[in-house]
Amino acid sequence: MLAARTVSRPMQQLRPAAAVAHTTSSRTLLPACKPAGRRRHAACKAAGDEQQPGTSLQPQQQQQVPPLLSRDDDGNFEVDRSAIENFLRPPAEELPEDIEMPIWDHLEELRERVLVALLAAGIAIGGCFCFSKELVLFLEAPVADAGVRFLQLSPGEFFFTTFKVAGYSGLLLSAPTVLYEIIAYVVPGLTKAERKFLAPIVFGSSILFYIGLLFSYEILTPAALNFFVSYAEGAVESLWSIDQYFQFVLVLMLSTGLSFQVPIIQIMLGQLGIVNSTQMFSLWRYVVVGSTVVAAVLTPSTDPFTQALLAIPLVGLYMGGAGVVRFIEQGKAKAAPA
Repeated sequence: MLAARTVSRPMQQLRPAAAVAHTTSSRTLLPACKPAGRRRHAACKAAGDEQQPGTSLQPQQQQQVPPLLSRDDDGNFEVDRSAIENFLRPPAEELPEDIEMPIWDHLEELRERVLVALLAAGIAIGGCFCFSKELVLFLEAPVADAGVRFLQLSPGEFFFTTFKVAGYSGLLLSAPTVLYEIIAYVVPGLTKAERKFLAPIVFGSSILFYIGLLFSYEILTPAALNFFVSYAEGAVESLWSIDQYFQFVLVLMLSTGLSFQVPIIQIMLGQLGIVNSTQMFSLWRYVVVGSTVVAAVLTPSTDPFTQALLAIPLVGLYMGGAGVVRFIEQGKAKAAPA
């Protein structure tokens, strides 16, 4: 081993001159990449920033560019980052200059905001329970003129039903407070661009959710219930369980309100650059089929009439969301410098 080490050192010193010249020439031809704002790919060293005088490269070497690389305005190579990577790891210049907090301070803030949200929800649920009978009569209104009678089929069924109605109503009333606490906790971690469209997204999401509830209460629920009453007319008398009725109505209303969030999801995807309006419009056939499937899953009933009443607005909301995304894209194109 000692002899081998002794021999190997002179062998390295006696490399041919041509090899040394080739190594020196390679280092001259391929300088290191210049630093830039985005992260550099290791393969950019193989391409070089510019050609040194007195040297020549093969045509294939001059035209070959490593994958996922592009040149910036200065002619430097940079990695093309996807929209998802920009969302998960935004550039440093997009991050706000806020005060950094240790992990324990974040956990303490999270605990406080969760307690505030739970306290608001508890107060709202307790207040709704005090007016539970009035809420029950309000939710019975869609079939009040259809001759339907409600029965209590087991001891305490109406009592536990009022708890359920008060719980759902309290969550709806406390939703703005809970949403505010979530936003206040998340905002410090957002980039400057994400903060700009956060307020419109939250406001539009709340408006669409309550519009969905109103649509379900005024149109979807009465249509579905009247269909069941008319279908059973002349054969059986409509005596419905109060618990099953409210389960049907509350699930239908909440699912309708959540399904009306489709345009908000589209706008978020468009702002993040994941999907553009052209791709959204090209998928309209799949949207029609998907809306039908979603309506069949969300609606508690199995009749096609109720499913169509929910599927048609879903398709309209999707097309409207795609239109809003295209309008935003056109605004950005006009605002961009020529």
